[in-house]
Amino acid sequence: MFIMDYRKLQNGSDIRGIALGEGTNLTSQAARDLSLAFAAWLKKKTGARKPKIAIGTDSRITGPDLKAACIEGFVSAGADVVDCGMASTPAMFMTTVTDGFLCDGSVMVTASHLPMNRNGLKFFTKSGGLEKEDIAELIHIADTVADDGLGGTVTQADFMSVYAKILADKIRSATGEEKPFDGFKIIVDAGNGAGGFYVDKVLKPLGADTTGSQFLDPDGTFPNHVPNPEDQAAMDSIVDAVKKTGADFGLIFDTDVDRAGAVDKGGSVLNKNRLIAAISAILLKEFPGTAIVTDSITSSGLAQFIHAHGGVHHRFRRGYKNVINESIRLNENGTDSQLAIETSGHAALKENYFLDDGAYLVTRLLIELAKLKKNGHSISDLIADLKEPAESKEFRLNIGVEDFKAYGNQLIEDLTAYAKQDATFEIAPDNHEGIRVSFDKDHGNGWFLVRLSLHDPLIPVNVESDEPGGAYVITQKLYAFLKQYDKLDLSPVKKYLNV
Repeated sequence: MFIMDYRKLQNGSDIRGIALGEGTNLTSQAARDLSLAFAAWLKKKTGARKPKIAIGTDSRITGPDLKAACIEGFVSAGADVVDCGMASTPAMFMTTVTDGFLCDGSVMVTASHLPMNRNGLKFFTKSGGLEKEDIAELIHIADTVADDGLGGTVTQADFMSVYAKILADKIRSATGEEKPFDGFKIIVDAGNGAGGFYVDKVLKPLGADTTGSQFLDPDGTFPNHVPNPEDQAAMDSIVDAVKKTGADFGLIFDTDVDRAGAVDKGGSVLNKNRLIAAISAILLKEFPGTAIVTDSITSSGLAQFIHAHGGVHHRFRRGYKNVINESIRLNENGTDSQLAIETSGHAALKENYFLDDGAYLVTRLLIELAKLKKNGHSISDLIADLKEPAESKEFRLNIGVEDFKAYGNQLIEDLTAYAKQDATFEIAPDNHEGIRVSFDKDHGNGWFLVRLSLHDPLIPVNVESDEPGGAYVITQKLYAFLKQYDKLDLSPVKKYLNV
């Protein structure tokens, strides 16, 4: 029998691949083999002869077939399966720690915000999501694992109602009210992903008027916009809806609900640095002095904001698992860290298993909204002192060589040496990824970050300035160095600089 090289499906700590159309590599056979391997891996880790495994899927059109293949693999391995149907990624983790379920492991069939022809698998135990080393081990097991012969069972469960009640009960407990959102208009944009449940199962039972919510019906072709809080068209859509309906608050989720963004009354956007500032302000009132772990591209203004609110800003590498693991490490070493959050909207709270959960994040925001609104305030008031950049640019520069990691790492090493020789370049002392360089008011009044992508052959470049025209000045300084690299596609920078 032909065995595909499943290593090509590994994307860090997830499985990702093409599940539809030309170039399909995440096949039903692959899903079955990897699920069989996960069951075998769980048996070894837990000692369970017949592990209990939950599975769910987002709205992607390839989800049902891949889920069926996974279930076939689990059953063949002798596992007892809990089929949760349409679900969110965070909910699938919660099946491992919620009374009445307490699964040994779980799997979510999703590719987050990627195009409709993609899909993937995310694996969990009660310790959290698997690490990239665990995925590599699963792939190795999948090459040789065979059916157990024990045979397993399959049951259906409406876990999303259980999970949603946990969120609703948290809001009730924190506010002391059965229907704390009476008189509130709160709308949701689910982008035709899996997040529509938040309207009927959380907001409405708490008294909210949700009229004007949009794109709640699951549709894996994503006909309205990409379900992604980082996407400008998606954010424009929820902003327009908040303004049109006069809502007090708007929520937007990505496809599998592990990320979120929000919009305050009047259309004030809460994503990226503003979202991090809002949840940081809330947590720092409860946990003074806690460390907020973020990814590497957060703004200087955010660092100042966290410090001004009594916290410690700990900037780390991009990648949601990186920031989560760094926050966990800080706690283990005696430094309290209540939050790990990426500018993409992945936010994991210590109080919630360090699970990156978009629905839990907005639940925390809504608790604060309920308290603020009674005093005539809004979430935006929490971040009124956040200094935001005058300009912000991002360039994604493709690397045209096969060994792109070596090329990219050499470029960053050379840039570091170059920066040390120029007195106008101030290398950030606390950077954990690539090279971050600051410039004073006479040389651009901002910073750039040059790093190597985690998985792709490209160099992302972020430039930020606190004054109009500053980003151009800083980009010019960087281009003077980068133009010597003939395997680097500098066309985005050249277009911006008009050179």
